[in-house]
Amino acid sequence: MDINERAAGVDTDALKALGRPPGLPFRIGKIGHVVLNVRDLARSVRFYTEVLGFAVSDIYPEDMVPGGMAFLRCNPDHHGIALVGGAPGDAANADLNHIAFEVATLDEVVRARDHLHRHGVPIDFEGRRRAGCQLAVEFRDPDGHRLEIYWGIDQIGSDGRARPRDEWKGARGLKAAIADPVNGQDTTLHDPSLAAERR
Repeated sequence: MDINERAAGVDTDALKALGRPPGLPFRIGKIGHVVLNVRDLARSVRFYTEVLGFAVSDIYPEDMVPGGMAFLRCNPDHHGIALVGGAPGDAANADLNHIAFEVATLDEVVRARDHLHRHGVPIDFEGRRRAGCQLAVEFRDPDGHRLEIYWGIDQIGSDGRARPRDEWKGARGLKAAIADPVNGQDTTLHDPSLAAERR
C-alpha cells in the first residue's frame, strides 16, 4: 500500500475485492445518460451540437422546467446528455444533475426498486417522466448524487424525429406507468407477480 493510500485510510485490496453480489435481481447494462446543470442553456446546446456533434431530440421551455432543458443524442437513444438551464452563475463549475443506468427489461426496474427498498434506500421518484418516456426509479447514493435506473427509453430513427409532445405521458409510480403505456411501448411484465405493490 502506498503512503497516500494509508494516510487516507483507503484499503485498496479490500476495495478491489468488492463486486457484484450473487443473486442481485437486476443488471445494469450501461450508463444510459448524464444530466448536467448548466448556466447558459443556449451556449451549452451550441457546444454539444456544434463542437461535439450531438443532435437535439427535445427541448423543454422555461414554463416546463425553470431555465429550460435540452435532450441531446449521439446514438438512437432519445438522449445521452441532457442539460438543465439556470445553474447559479457564481458556481466554479455547474453541477451534476443525475446519472442514469439502463437495464434490459422493465422487470429489472421493478426488481431494482424493490431491492433498493429492502436496503433502506429512499426512492425520490418512480414511474415515467415526459421526453424519452422511459420507466424509471430515481434515488441517491450515500453522498447524495442523484441516480436513475431505467428501461424503455425512446429510440430516434434515421428520420431524426422524436416522439411528438402530445404522446408523452408522465406517470407517478411504476404501477401507473405500466398500466398506461405510451404508444409503442410494451409494458407487459415477464413476471406478472412483480405487479403487486411491494415496500
